[in-house]
Amino acid sequence: MGIEVGGLLGLIWLIIVVWAIVKVAKSSAGGVAKLLWILILLFFPVLGLIIWLLLGPKG
Repeated sequence: MGIEVGGLLGLIWLIIVVWAIVKVAKSSAGGVAKLLWILILLFFPVLGLIIWLLLGPKG
């Protein structure tokens, strides 16, 4: 049962990170800012998502 739950939570987390990357890509932020946010989200998914939710581009 642990593998199924872990896999489901991992899939949900992946969907959330992909959603955040799409939101960054569609934002009105500059190209360099978008690139940095996407790299942060890819290399530090948990911490990056939290930081992006608090400080990321709002537009």
